[in-house]
Amino acid sequence: MTNNLERTLAIFYCRNMPESGEEVRQSLEKKYGKSIRLFPMPCSGRIDIVHLLRALEEFADAVYVITCPEGACRYLEGNKRIGKRVERAKSIIEGIGLEKERLNLITPVAVNDKFSLASYAEEIMKGAIKYTPSPVFKKTAHGAGKTKRKGSKAP
Repeated sequence: MTNNLERTLAIFYCRNMPESGEEVRQSLEKKYGKSIRLFPMPCSGRIDIVHLLRALEEFADAVYVITCPEGACRYLEGNKRIGKRVERAKSIIEGIGLEKERLNLITPVAVNDKFSLASYAEEIMKGAIKYTPSPVFKKTAHGAGKTKRKGSKAP
C-alpha cells in the first residue's frame, strides 16, 4: 500500500461466488501481500462470531464478509445467518470501544450482477486508507514494532 502505515484486512468469503478459486486467491495475496488475508468458506453461514472477533484481535484492522447473493445461497439461508452474526459481533466490539465500522458485510444484490472476489477485494483495498491501525495492538510502519501480546513467546 502507498500510505506509511500498513493496514491488514481480513476477508471471509463464500467459495461459491463466481471467480473465487484458489488461483484468484493466490494472485490477490501476491498483489496485496500482508495487507490482505483471505479466508474461503464453504458457505458464509459457517462463519461464526468468534472467527470475526479473533481476526480483529490477532491481526486485522478491519474484517469483511462477502456472501453469495441473497436468495442464491446453496445452503438456503447461510447469507442470512451471517448477517445476524455480523450485527451481533458489531455490538460486541462497540461495547469494548472499537468502531463497529471495522466489521463489514457485503451481500451482492442480484445473481446477474457482475461480481468477483478480485473486484470486491480491489474496492475493499481502495477504502482501506480510512481505517486507523487497530487500537487492540500497536503497529508502526510496515508492521514493525508490534507489541508483544500477553502469553506470547519472544523469538
